[in-house]
Amino acid sequence: MTDPSPSSASSVADLPIRVAALYHFTPFADVAAVREQLLAACHALDIRGILLVAHEGINGTIAGTDAAIDTMLATIRALPGCADLEVKFSRAPALPFHRMKVRIKREIVTMGIAGLDPRRDVGHYVPPEDWNALISDPDTIVIDTRNDYEVAIGTFRGAIDPGTKTFREFPQWFRARHAELLHEGRTPRIAMFCTGGIRCEKATAFVRAEGVEDVFHLQGGILKYLETVPEAQSLWDGECFVFDQRVSVGHGLAPGTFDICHACRTPLSAADRHSPDYEEGVRCPHCTTDRTEAQRQRYAERERQIKLARRKGTHHMGLPLPASADTNGNGQVEAGPAAQHEKPVSE
Repeated sequence: MTDPSPSSASSVADLPIRVAALYHFTPFADVAAVREQLLAACHALDIRGILLVAHEGINGTIAGTDAAIDTMLATIRALPGCADLEVKFSRAPALPFHRMKVRIKREIVTMGIAGLDPRRDVGHYVPPEDWNALISDPDTIVIDTRNDYEVAIGTFRGAIDPGTKTFREFPQWFRARHAELLHEGRTPRIAMFCTGGIRCEKATAFVRAEGVEDVFHLQGGILKYLETVPEAQSLWDGECFVFDQRVSVGHGLAPGTFDICHACRTPLSAADRHSPDYEEGVRCPHCTTDRTEAQRQRYAERERQIKLARRKGTHHMGLPLPASADTNGNGQVEAGPAAQHEKPVSE
């Protein structure tokens, strides 16, 4: 777990790379033009990460120097309707992405329910400092809207885990549980949370459309809570999965203890990495029986190429080494198994 001492907090603040997780719901008339503008600006600033743009708005995570991120956020806030852009900041020792991607999508967070408008129908925002009181109330039903692999490494005490593999499954899960949630004949108070807040924007709008009015969600998501609420007062257990090479963060947004399996993309604890079923880059206890021998041979060759590229001071994808990456004095990046992890943003 992360070290709550002041020296640990200071060391996190001193990390050279700024990571910005952001989203905003606003109508874009020309999504293609927005994409081109964002991609050109990110390349000019040597920013890496992933941004999703759709007619409903923007979502993503980007990383770079403080000056580059400040400039990029000013560019995004200048887009139509984006002046109030929601951003959560954290820090990393090196760029946690290998490249910059800007993708056009139907939704910036995919739920698959037509007609939802989070700008109009969103639930009540609860700031992190008021969250503990809300979820400690026995009349509050607390729901984690994230996916099962995220919940597995950390969640709020007493929260319901829907066991969903994708956010698309949430509406079906809620509809199946709706009657059970109302079994006492009262309208429940529902509090929902996710990593950065965007999934709850749609989840609360959906639940309200299903007839539940008393709906709340954690403003700024888990990331803002971990940044704001002291660990001694926290009701959060474990770590929070993030969609970049850090894999997880803890209280104070300090880098966490989890790595990622390159074969199945499951977060791996220290116990997982000490399992006899773990082979770096090839398999882990979660997928050891789920892959063919041919697949494992491909994974092993990929891992060999990754390690060869590290020794040469390059990336195995042929990308230049980030100038800000930590080196061991010989021009080689110091990176663990999570260094090749780059999972699509789902927040």
